[in-house]
Amino acid sequence: MTAPWPKVALGEVLTHYQDYIDAPEPKVYPKLSVRLYGKGVVLDGPADGSQLKMKRHQIARAGQVILSEIWGKKGAIGFVPVNGDGALCTSHFFLFDVQTEELIPKYLQAVFTANYLQGQLDADAQGTTGYAAVRPKNLLAAKIPLPPLCEQRRIVARIEELAARVEEARGLRRQAVEEADALRNSAAAMLFHELCCERRSVRSFVSIVGGGTPSKSNPYYWGGNIPWVTPKDMKVREISDSIDHITEEASRESSAKLIKPDAVLVVVRGMILAHTFPSAMLRVPATINQDMKALRTNDTILPEYLCSVFWGLNRDLLELVEKSTHDTRKFETDKLLNFEIPVPPVQEQRHIIAYLDGLQLKVGALTELQAETAAELDALLPSILDKAFNGEL
Repeated sequence: MTAPWPKVALGEVLTHYQDYIDAPEPKVYPKLSVRLYGKGVVLDGPADGSQLKMKRHQIARAGQVILSEIWGKKGAIGFVPVNGDGALCTSHFFLFDVQTEELIPKYLQAVFTANYLQGQLDADAQGTTGYAAVRPKNLLAAKIPLPPLCEQRRIVARIEELAARVEEARGLRRQAVEEADALRNSAAAMLFHELCCERRSVRSFVSIVGGGTPSKSNPYYWGGNIPWVTPKDMKVREISDSIDHITEEASRESSAKLIKPDAVLVVVRGMILAHTFPSAMLRVPATINQDMKALRTNDTILPEYLCSVFWGLNRDLLELVEKSTHDTRKFETDKLLNFEIPVPPVQEQRHIIAYLDGLQLKVGALTELQAETAAELDALLPSILDKAFNGEL
């Protein structure tokens, strides 16, 4: 086994950049955000130089190292990206030039990515617990393993090769989950399109309740125990936030009527519908806002079945939105009520629900597996970097 590489202080390969400006020009500057735990440096919201009150700024150059005074102890350190050239940095950040005679920047980037310095910088941070600051001297005193340039190049090439494979594996796992989910949706669409049974309009078996905004004087809705559901909540097939009880006072009508459980919620605003899921089962008492409707079914159709049909025939619903002639692209209630769906006997509806639930369980299991393997892949790269720094790669 190769011995670990000798360690050197970063002060031997980095120089603290100390050129400051006291008065930024009256123009828009890019700004940088240094992510925690070695996650890199990205552009933040721009800054107007004419509006800045803090003194002593610096202008960053691409390729410099930037350190967060406050969060350096948590690995907030990295390289200024190309699109960050000319970014304005406050006095809460420190910049350093890299001396490339002995250090390849990509090798140092690997050190940052591995969050190799967090332990040293955290131990040296000075100040109160919440504002323990990292100073330039702390970074320059921190030590890293430093092999010869030729070995740095080999390590960087090997890391890039392995990192590419890790990212490819991540992509394949994401693709597998997306394809499985698409398969479930396409299977549902095919099932409902080809189902041989009577087709009926939605209006023939539902009653419909509109939404509204509860009065802010009603404590049961605002900060109380009754959920107020809006389109942003329509990201799941079931809405089942826990609720303790419904009192008599809370049951009285307000500007937003109380919706009882087992209603099917739908979004009826076209542009919102296009960015949400088509329906959700309500499992708890709640109220809904003006962009939604609640459908209550009669004995001929199960609410779970109706919800599944809306999911399976999502594209058909969106086509109704596209055909809207209104500027607001409102998905009119009449269009929803006139939408025809297959309505088999209730017992067959139960079989269909069970079949689709089984498919969803398989997709859910694959999603969980993807999450587990994603965590394993996330841990793989730091392990590779650790081997590299110990001369084992």
